Amino acid sequence: MTNQVIHTATNCTDPESAKTLTVAKARERILASTETLSGRETLSLRSALDRVLATDINSTMNVPGHANSAMDGYALAGNDLPQDLTRHYRVIGTAYAGVPFAGSCHSGECVRIMTGAPLPDGADSVVMQEQIKCIDGKHVAISSGHQPGQNVRLAGEDIASGSVVLEAGRLVTPADLGVLASLGIGEVSVRRRPRVAFFSTGDELRSISEPLAKGEVYDSNRYSLYGMLQRQNVEMFDMGVVRDDADALRTAFKEAASMADLVISSGGVSVGEADYTKNILDELGNISFWKIAMKPGRPLTFGKLGDALFFGLPGNPVAVMVTFYQFVLPALHFIATGKPYTPFMVSATSRDPIRKRPGRYEFLRGIASQEADGSLSVQSVGQQGSGILTSMSRGNCFIHLPESCAGVAVGKAVTIQPFSTFY
Repeated sequence: MTNQVIHTATNCTDPESAKTLTVAKARERILASTETLSGRETLSLRSALDRVLATDINSTMNVPGHANSAMDGYALAGNDLPQDLTRHYRVIGTAYAGVPFAGSCHSGECVRIMTGAPLPDGADSVVMQEQIKCIDGKHVAISSGHQPGQNVRLAGEDIASGSVVLEAGRLVTPADLGVLASLGIGEVSVRRRPRVAFFSTGDELRSISEPLAKGEVYDSNRYSLYGMLQRQNVEMFDMGVVRDDADALRTAFKEAASMADLVISSGGVSVGEADYTKNILDELGNISFWKIAMKPGRPLTFGKLGDALFFGLPGNPVAVMVTFYQFVLPALHFIATGKPYTPFMVSATSRDPIRKRPGRYEFLRGIASQEADGSLSVQSVGQQGSGILTSMSRGNCFIHLPESCAGVAVGKAVTIQPFSTFY
């Protein structure tokens, strides 16, 4: 028998090659290939929640529109406040929010005023009612220690006329709805929602209503993708499961690219005999990269299908979610807003020892919690296999372990990225 050299394909457990793309470089390539949406539509104010503004919002008025009282109290001129001794003032009227006092306030006079009421002519300061003494129904006593201009909201203090209130590319929040309403704005121009088509690939996948034969599994990836996409307020096209057949995949890619700004497939991006994605992409579009020095999620394909961005995510369910958060989400954010995506990252103390070899970026699933002193600590969810989807369900954050990390000792600081609420 002659000796033969068997060349083995790389896999996710191998040490990383120097030529394998880093996480940072992969993000740079994705961003360089991503363009912002130009389409727009006009929506009523309430319908604009969680949509992206297409134009700057400029104010045509001051908010508040007039100087008004921040307290219930008594309005008077600042230069008429007592300097050292208690003084008596004559109460000449009352000002209410929406019903201002019509006269003018002179030296030795004050006006009873309610919160939000416009300041009377001649008054620029308010003494809160708890700091005065009523003498009779028409006079009050005020002591020293007050400052001119106190307890007053100035005209334009919140929003000045002519200023840019909200910039294009901003995601409209509940507070923004209130700001826009305070300006009397009932409609806004927003960018259209990104269109995303997604499907799973694999002959072994079955819908949740079907019985399973030996070797078959239920398709969980489309449900995880649906949930993550739903939170991004995109227009979704769920194309179901596409079997491992070159013609079926080619048809699915063409249909997805014709309707979407971004196409996502899961599975079929490794080196197996039935993994056709890479070859079909070479035929229909172009590939920027197809593997990254990371775990989980190394076999990630990124490229273009016509004008649409394409992400070929791994088939393992955890790898699908990790690569979505780390690469698809930043691309969607830039498509929608035109602004780079910066994930929320914080430092936490590791409650577990973490083993790792340098060479690739790893995303562990962790459970972060707040300690009694307000600091954050994090512990591993346990098993970290890319097929253990419950690690994402139990966890609430990614523990970032960069390429240079050679492990973490208990009590050392790590960087975490929350993907769920801390309970």
